[in-house]
Amino acid sequence: MKQNLVDYYQLDELLSGEHLLVRDSIRNLASVAFGEGIDKWAQGHEGIPDLMPKLGGMGVLGSFIPQQYGGGGMDQISYGIMMQELEAVDSSIRSAASVQSSLVMFPIYEYGSERQKNDLLPSLAAAELIGAFGLTEPNHGSNPSGMETVLKKYKDGYLLTGAKMWITNASVCDIAVVWAKDEEGQIRGVILRKGMSGFAVEETMNKWSLRASKTGSLYFDEVYVREEDLLPHIKSMRGPLSCLNSARYGISWGVIGAAIDCYNVAVQYSLEREQFGKPIASFQLQQKKLAEMLTEITKAQLLSWRLGVLKNENRATPQQISMAKRNNVQMALQVARESRQVLGAMGIVGEYPIMRHMMNLESVITYEGTHDIHLLITGQDITGMSAF
Repeated sequence: MKQNLVDYYQLDELLSGEHLLVRDSIRNLASVAFGEGIDKWAQGHEGIPDLMPKLGGMGVLGSFIPQQYGGGGMDQISYGIMMQELEAVDSSIRSAASVQSSLVMFPIYEYGSERQKNDLLPSLAAAELIGAFGLTEPNHGSNPSGMETVLKKYKDGYLLTGAKMWITNASVCDIAVVWAKDEEGQIRGVILRKGMSGFAVEETMNKWSLRASKTGSLYFDEVYVREEDLLPHIKSMRGPLSCLNSARYGISWGVIGAAIDCYNVAVQYSLEREQFGKPIASFQLQQKKLAEMLTEITKAQLLSWRLGVLKNENRATPQQISMAKRNNVQMALQVARESRQVLGAMGIVGEYPIMRHMMNLESVITYEGTHDIHLLITGQDITGMSAF
């Protein structure tokens, strides 16, 4: 088995030549750009130097946005593969790419004016602008419809008041797509720019997870918003939820990369580490762990591939996306934990990526919809009855 290549069901046969080229290219580029430094940055709670420009240079920002707006014009499977290879290095890298692509570029493309698209999307694709997405609030996480951030009419524009938290790229963003409730109770998307009066950011520190990711809060104290800075083609919760669906889809692929990285380390270590006079790979309990990990990774690969096909055909439902996000993140977290067991005490040190992946995945299982909420979304789809 080649390192970093887990394909037990010959899934490569279902991928196009372009897909395979994308995978191999992003794998190599991400390894060179981030592989050697990622443990140092995570251990030091440091941001990754030149992260966004490097991602822009790789072509992973807005890969599914049409080329006329600076995107890659690629399909959804290509996007998923890119997220997989970035998260194989670290979830913080995939998070940054996911936010820029699915939570900032996607709503501007889907709901923005032609002027907004032309002015912002090419710069976002090239990482000349860094974007953030403001939905989660201090008092409203799983219940975004209860948001307290408000948009009130003022002269020929609006005043925005409120706060958002747990925002990736908050402290480094040039623009932010923020969701707020207007005076009619409708959910509106607004585009803010760094330096606007009343718009402040604060970085979140002392995290045990996603330590190489720039996370923070956004504060709005009567920020004046022009009419032209509202996303004109959406006035409902469908706006932010459609963004989350795009991001959740990417996560379903991304976490497979983290799981594969942990699994490969566990396999290699088990073949080299000897106890009782023979490699630990020869013992039944270690083989059980490895066999179960490979099985779950394979199931997740098939789930995300099929979801990608449905996405390409515009047939994927939010409920299907929820199932894949929940299942695959739980799978990756379990693989990380089992891999750590295979390595014993060595599993906790920085020379190996497993504990870093494990701690990152503790965030991924919560953001973009918690594990429990995604279960209830599936339950509602089954029964027709909402449990929340």
